Amino acid sequence: MHRSIRAASEQSITSGSDFLQLNVAEAPVGGLIDWLTGQLRVAISDGRLPMGSRLPATRILAAELQISRSVVTEAYQRLSEDGHVVGRRRGGTIVVATPMEAPASTPAPKDPPTSALFTAPPNAEIFDALRAAPARIDLSPGLPDLAAFPRSAWLQAERTVLTNLSASDLGYGDPRGAPALRQAVAKWLARYREIRVEASEVIIVAGTAQSLGLLSRLLRDTGIDAIAVEDPGSLGVRQHLRDGGLDTPPIPVDSQGVRVDVLRTSGLPAVMLTPAHQFPTGVVLGGARRRELMAWANEGGLIAEDDYDAEHRYDRPPVPALRSILPHHVFYTGSISKLLAPALRVAWMLAPRKYTDALVEAKRFADLGNPILPQLVLAQLMESGRLERQLRLLRRRHRHRRDTMIEAIRTHLPGATVHGAAAGLHLMITLDAKYAKLADTELAAQLLTHGVKVHPLSWHSQQPHPPGLILGYAANAPTDINEALAILGTLLRQPLPCRAWPSPSAQSN
Repeated sequence: MHRSIRAASEQSITSGSDFLQLNVAEAPVGGLIDWLTGQLRVAISDGRLPMGSRLPATRILAAELQISRSVVTEAYQRLSEDGHVVGRRRGGTIVVATPMEAPASTPAPKDPPTSALFTAPPNAEIFDALRAAPARIDLSPGLPDLAAFPRSAWLQAERTVLTNLSASDLGYGDPRGAPALRQAVAKWLARYREIRVEASEVIIVAGTAQSLGLLSRLLRDTGIDAIAVEDPGSLGVRQHLRDGGLDTPPIPVDSQGVRVDVLRTSGLPAVMLTPAHQFPTGVVLGGARRRELMAWANEGGLIAEDDYDAEHRYDRPPVPALRSILPHHVFYTGSISKLLAPALRVAWMLAPRKYTDALVEAKRFADLGNPILPQLVLAQLMESGRLERQLRLLRRRHRHRRDTMIEAIRTHLPGATVHGAAAGLHLMITLDAKYAKLADTELAAQLLTHGVKVHPLSWHSQQPHPPGLILGYAANAPTDINEALAILGTLLRQPLPCRAWPSPSAQSN
């Protein structure tokens, strides 16, 4: 076996016009890089480019296909980021891993769950059910470009970590997390979020979900049984807070962010916010609202800040985190789920100093701390600058896909209004007045029958709201984005059933 791999590695795949029978004419307009990357990925998967084989030099393949060399270079780079190929300088670009095959779809039950996903108020299992539902194109918000996970960089960092790891490092550690990662996170927050914090104040948690559970426990222990949430606002966040025993009364969001005047009138002692890029509207909390919020907090209010999509900005610099100006009143959480992968389950949390000891105690009794190896690998990526390069790569790719989606909306949905385009991994669209009686859940259900997943805006609203959809673009090729929006446009030109808007009490379940 080793001999056959070695023999393959010593032979280049024949370059020239016959290489994989590539036909540039088949590439969609504006999608040449995605097309070439996809063709090479399929060839690796089906064995036409076996393990150990060498790809043509970028200059040669570009000349034979009569395309820009930068297109070939970018395609090779994407394959390298996926961990499928490795550049070996004079040794060329070598195939080192085969893409994993997609798991076989679970046979649909006699009563397909897809038909019932949108017929009732969303329950605790709704996101699991939607993820399991078969679809060709997944425009669910919050889904990052998992194909861009930097496998080769992760492997290299993991080797470095394992080489230097002492035996004692594998024992029980600090429940706050590995010191190396807490130090790296403190530097990252200072650089990107203008938060000045000591490493000792950083607590590593298992994703934003665990931070919400810990927050709920702390608030309940201080006698707080309700926390205000943005409306519209994340259904998932609301579910986690309620599971933690907190009520989640809604506070409306407008073009400047959360209505602080309504928050003040409510008399609620705490509020959950996404001020850098509000989910789902994409609104950035305005300067006047920030000043109102500061005054409210200085009168005793507590703020839980989910720094959602903060680094993923395209048309303007990110605004400073609320934590940077209100350190004594803000519980802060950030995550690498959108930057690397949700499956790593790594996030960080900061608490006002008077709550830090209680937060550490809650984390200790929750799980004694996160797994050590992913923490140390992430610290290595941060300290080496590799995570920053990954962010630059994703910004470039996400911006292109966002622009593709906006153009597709203009083409296929001329009456739709786009919200939140300046940042993040999703867009929110609201439909014009002629669709006022259309239930967006019905539209989402129809899209799913055509192989497209989206979130209806009503899922994330506790109060009545005009119909709309939340559309993720980060994980989708431009061709898929165009196809999905074309399907949506076709559906809106057909009569769809109208439904009575769910009552606020039903939506809050």
